[in-house]
Amino acid sequence: MTEDSKIIDACLYALENNMGLKPDEKVLVVTDRNKLKIGEAFLSAAQQITTNIELIEIPVAEFNGQEPPEAAAKKMLAADVVLMPVTTSLSWTQARMDATDAGARIASMAGGLDEEIILRSLETDYHQIKERVNKICDLLDRTSEVLIQTELGTDLRIGVAGRQGRGRKGGLYTEKGCWGNIPCGEAFIAPVEGTTNGVYFVDASQAGVGKVKQPIKIEVKDGLAFEFSGGDDALKFREKLDSVGDPKAFNIAELGIGCNDKAQLSGATIEDEKVLGTCHIALGNNHLFGGKTQVGIHVDGVMKSPTIWFDEKKIMEKGKLLI
Repeated sequence: MTEDSKIIDACLYALENNMGLKPDEKVLVVTDRNKLKIGEAFLSAAQQITTNIELIEIPVAEFNGQEPPEAAAKKMLAADVVLMPVTTSLSWTQARMDATDAGARIASMAGGLDEEIILRSLETDYHQIKERVNKICDLLDRTSEVLIQTELGTDLRIGVAGRQGRGRKGGLYTEKGCWGNIPCGEAFIAPVEGTTNGVYFVDASQAGVGKVKQPIKIEVKDGLAFEFSGGDDALKFREKLDSVGDPKAFNIAELGIGCNDKAQLSGATIEDEKVLGTCHIALGNNHLFGGKTQVGIHVDGVMKSPTIWFDEKKIMEKGKLLI
């Protein structure tokens, strides 16, 4: 079996198991020139299930959360299943939200997704991952404050009182209007605005940068990141945020905890943020998953081996999940 056929088989597994694609359904693949090969692999896989398939190529977006062209957004509204292997994420866009509100089931695939990640992490037991995610979400729903610490010096307090844990589908998007990442496996939450304080170190990967050469130190006060240090990667990340032209880009938008035991640290955010034993902090937009901040960017930074408390309960120690 060639590698191309293995990739198509992995895509077929995702369509059958994660998306529950049926022969009478319409599939739309939204991709760009950098991810066209992956888009075409999903197209080939979908052809084994249904004949009602379309692939649309969009321009490479400048940053996560940038809206796709209007023509693509309209096509998303008319599809039963939308697959989005793109360079920068469309997850937190109005186009995605409108499509899921219209009933589309959507798989978002960005953040460095490549053929190796597809082969490694798509064919896995997502029912087990879903169970792990939901245990964490159940605890998050009852938590007022999260504390994250790492050996590098992370010491970050995040208020989450009244907010709900997300990601409960765990990668299984078989019901109308469901959506999420493939590969999947994270429990996440939108922090209460203005409550996050401290410092954290991104030592795995940073969306907009990739695998970091040296840890990026990010200082936070009253819910906003204000100081970045750590060499060229820190400078590049700060410039990416500044380019948005909106101070809300510096909002502490998300806390996420990886739950996928098949995912590995690769430098690709879409995989790294799912790795069991990691957590991530995102800056920017979160109004689509329980927050109040609306801005045209959402960028995740992944930390290795954190120790995490939910109020007084330690749920992870140096990357080992305790629940």
